[in-house]
Amino acid sequence: MSASAETVETPGAVHATLTFMVKQDTRPYVRTEALTGDPEPHYVAAMADHQVPIRDAWPEADALSLDREGIACRHHPVEVADFYDDAEVSARYYPDVIALIREVTGASRVEIFDHTRRRDGGGDDRAKQPASRVHNDYTDWSGEQRVRDVLGAEEAARLQGVPFAQINVWRSIAGPVKRSPLALLDATSLDPGDLIGTDMHYPDRVGEIYHLAYNPAQRWLYFPDIGPDSAILIKGFDSRRDGRARYTPHGAFSDPRTRPEHPARESIEVRTLAFFE
Repeated sequence: MSASAETVETPGAVHATLTFMVKQDTRPYVRTEALTGDPEPHYVAAMADHQVPIRDAWPEADALSLDREGIACRHHPVEVADFYDDAEVSARYYPDVIALIREVTGASRVEIFDHTRRRDGGGDDRAKQPASRVHNDYTDWSGEQRVRDVLGAEEAARLQGVPFAQINVWRSIAGPVKRSPLALLDATSLDPGDLIGTDMHYPDRVGEIYHLAYNPAQRWLYFPDIGPDSAILIKGFDSRRDGRARYTPHGAFSDPRTRPEHPARESIEVRTLAFFE
């Protein structure tokens, strides 16, 4: 795959390559690492690289909104000694994440259902590689299904009609991010027609996510050198259809400013459901 040559200069942006899915007649699917046992998932789909401007989001960080851009960033220091200790993450970090989402969104209830660590370059079986293909974690179907999976059929039925959002809380866990930073799509620039439903094959089930087709109207943001005292909130799904952001595609990229001596990116993302009763 060769990167396309979109090279128009954009002030305050780096120009870097993102990997998109190509629209096709057959439904794409992915055989996940859990199914194959390999370090990387197997994509049965056409992919294409495009060079895009990715703007520095720090100058507008205070103005970004989960309901408008699908993104929020907050100064959020926490006291966690070891993010690779699952028990400590659950006991000490989860309560901070719940409090943060309540504060930012006004949610009446927040449920955490998992977390994932990522490390650029591998070398640690407790962490996955950064996800380099632009994607959105949930779809219309899988966002609703996640409530049933997490809370059970009876409680999901009780909450039927209660607005909710799936929100990821992402942070660095090893110093400022110099390698494989996260590109985030400003949801105001998302054309829903560019979302491509993709089956995700696991050992015991088939899930669904969206990949993204390239569109030159897309506006990309990132937080260069973001450190462990900040948290990025990313909206993966919103059940409300009232004009607010519902999806925020994202993916890791190679920052052209990265130097060989820069350390690997290490990060954690906590996945949550926020309800608004």
